[in-house]
Amino acid sequence: MTQEVANSLTMILDLAKRAGADAADVLSVESTSLSVSMRLGTLEGLERSESGDLGLRVFVGKKQAIVSATDRSERTLKELAIRAVDMARQAPEDQHCGLASPDEITKSSPELKSDTVDWTAEQLIERVREVEDAARAVPGVTNSAGAQAGWGRTKIHLAASNGFSGSSTRTGYSLSASVLAGEGTGMQRDYEADSRVFAADLAAPADIGRKAGERAVRRLNPRKMPTARVPVFFDPRISGGLVSAMIGAISGAAIARGTSFLKDKLGQKIFSSGVSIIDDPFLPKGLRSRAFDIEGLLPQKRKLIDDGVLTTWLLDLRSARQLGLKSTAHAARGTSGPPSPSPTNVYMEAGAKTSAEVMKDVAQGLYVTETMGSGVNGVTGDYSVAAAGFWIENGEIAFPVSEMTIAGNLKDMFLNLTPANDLDLRYGINAPTLRIEGMTVAGE
Repeated sequence: MTQEVANSLTMILDLAKRAGADAADVLSVESTSLSVSMRLGTLEGLERSESGDLGLRVFVGKKQAIVSATDRSERTLKELAIRAVDMARQAPEDQHCGLASPDEITKSSPELKSDTVDWTAEQLIERVREVEDAARAVPGVTNSAGAQAGWGRTKIHLAASNGFSGSSTRTGYSLSASVLAGEGTGMQRDYEADSRVFAADLAAPADIGRKAGERAVRRLNPRKMPTARVPVFFDPRISGGLVSAMIGAISGAAIARGTSFLKDKLGQKIFSSGVSIIDDPFLPKGLRSRAFDIEGLLPQKRKLIDDGVLTTWLLDLRSARQLGLKSTAHAARGTSGPPSPSPTNVYMEAGAKTSAEVMKDVAQGLYVTETMGSGVNGVTGDYSVAAAGFWIENGEIAFPVSEMTIAGNLKDMFLNLTPANDLDLRYGINAPTLRIEGMTVAGE
């Protein structure tokens, strides 16, 4: 934390106290980003953003208010503090709001590494041109939906009247391409993308482009299959979505409201035996790694699912107090809103068999590479989405399919799930190829 930022945070906490706040915390977010986009070899966008936001949260008794600003002058900070306290006095009481006690906050946090590379616009243009050229060079590719490249750096500083003070820096670098294959109404689109904390870990632009092109060509001439009840496989690009649905269902806010299909399942088996799901805030090079949560608590690596059994909720201080529990240090927020539970790096552990081995006994099935629409009912667990991918016959990928619908209930899907061994920690939430028995697949 620079001395200038530290002085601003100390000043606004002191001003809030003088204005009548019983407690307060302040979040500073400074970010820089640069991105370019290209289509058919022509540069379509070049954007640079530099921002500095500050969010003040104050408490007057059991009332709270949040205000934010970009100006850090003493005059603005004083007005911000007065306005925040006035707002809090008018707010409704919330018996569960409040800062962590001094004995709950972390006194030391692990240092998370970030990159120091600042790509220039010329370097980004070179990379985005290379990724699109490689995609368009694949035989069968007929058009481009565009390619993007970018990088960003975000510095977060948090200080509170309970004595907590902490800082962290995160970097991110990304490349992507989306292309079309075929002609007319038979055109098919697909993509490839990569995002990493360190620039050197990104896949080569030519490899990203080639994969995007090959995937689009592979989807040409899809069929629509008749309705059936068959095993469904989720490609690693989308399998993390099922884990995300589980994450949403174990959020403390949903549990406290009673609006989750897993609200009565703590300590029970909700996945098939052998399945474990990890939340790791300190994962090296993880996209969501963090040294502390936004309420100043020290997170820890947890098995959310241990051998199929649900072990915990994801809790911030407010939802923990509602449930009579302790926070799991999953609080996150921006500068203009209150904290809420949010996961860090989540992944389902890999299984023992390859995806080919998991598939080899399937007479007929569906391998899904894309889903469309938001088809999860968080209250009941009902699941229904439009899907495209490939039909499986006699244990092997046979031909592309599209305009399919897959349906089931997440409670049944979780209990009938088998992971393959191809886990790749490339997203914030990750899972390997997943096989799920007995789903309803509708087409013709």
